[in-house]
Formats: sequence, C-alpha cells, structure tokens
Amino acid sequence: MITFSDIFKSNFLENVASVSVFDMLLALILAFGLGLFIFLVYKKTFSGVMYSSSFGVTLVALTMITTVVILAVTSNVVLSLGMVGALSIVRFRTAIKEPLDIAFLFWSIAVGIVLAAGMIPLAVTGSVFIGAVLLAFVNRKSYLDPYIVVLRCDGSDSEQRARTFLEGQVQRCVVKSKTAQRDDVELNMEIRMKSKDTGFVNTLAGMEGVYSAVLVSYNGDYMG
Repeated sequence: MITFSDIFKSNFLENVASVSVFDMLLALILAFGLGLFIFLVYKKTFSGVMYSSSFGVTLVALTMITTVVILAVTSNVVLSLGMVGALSIVRFRTAIKEPLDIAFLFWSIAVGIVLAAGMIPLAVTGSVFIGAVLLAFVNRKSYLDPYIVVLRCDGSDSEQRARTFLEGQVQRCVVKSKTAQRDDVELNMEIRMKSKDTGFVNTLAGMEGVYSAVLVSYNGDYMG
C-alpha cells in the first residue's frame, strides 16, 4: 500500500532538478528572441493576399514550445520515448495557404530543437543567415514578378500592332493563350515589366482596334 511518505519518494520529484532554472530561463529567453526575429522576417517578407498576425505569433510560440519539449526529452531518456508516442497521435489539419509559410514553421521548430540541444551559436548564426537569404530573395523588386496582360482586339491587324507595341515596352512577352472569334481576338500574355510604370496599359487600351487591356498579377503557375 502506498503511503503519504511514498509520494515524496517518487521519481517524479527527482526529475524536478534535472534541468537547472538558469538553463530553462536562458533557453526560453533565447527562444523568444529568435522566435521574435523569425516573426519580424515573416512580417517583412510576407507577399500573400491577407496577412495573418496570429500566424506570426504562432512562430514565436512554436519556437518556445519546441525548446521546452526538447529540454524535457534530453533530460530523461524514458520521457523521450513517451513523448514520441504522445506526439505521434497529434494531427494538424490547418491548411497552409502560402508555400513559404511551411519554411517558417520548420525554421521555428529547428531553432527550438537546436537551442534546447545547447547549440546556441548554430541557432543564432543559422537564423541570421536564413533571415538574410529570405529578405534578399523574397523582397526583390515587385515589377520583376510575372504579370498577365489580357488583350481584346477586333482583328489580326490590331492584334499585331498591339503586340509589337507591348514587346517594346516590357522585358519579356510570351503568349499563353489566344481565343479568336469573328471580329474578336483575345490574348493572354505573360510579361516581365521594365519598371513599376504601368502607363503602357493605358496606351494599349487607347490604340485603334483594341477593345480593352487588362494587367493582372500572376504567380507564375500556368496550367495548359
């Protein structure tokens, strides 16, 4: 029969000092700082449709939670086996709308693991390098991104004039699709602009034989 005194002799209380208070505080403070850095990089590089502040906070929390879990795992081998079993039943069903968000999630988890393992220089240096790479590649000039021009003309002659003018105004122009009907030709063309100036669209729309000219932001994925 277990007595009241046996409770205090339990191995549970022996695990209290398995991780020192200083190590816990240091790991959590560093996890918060690096998680905040990840959040700021995410906020700076976000290029989706709708910005979610809750996802940014999740990155900070995920870094700290991962650090706590790995600290517990590394302090007790038996606990690590139980933790693997417990985490294996967890299912995350939230849809990731932006592919880049997956990179930020893995970045937060990786930083938490590396910090809890005591590799502080690797966590700090790696985070700074990854952040610099993301800032350099994601925040490039927006006008270099692909755009789609939807052009409607009244025939082949006006189509040729409009295409010749457009090719002289942009860096790259590729026809993606063409629909031809009687007295109506519709072109979908992928372009790369030379600058942020979109005045050429107004000129296109005002050309003789052109019904309309539409400029649409394009993510580069094309089916067809």
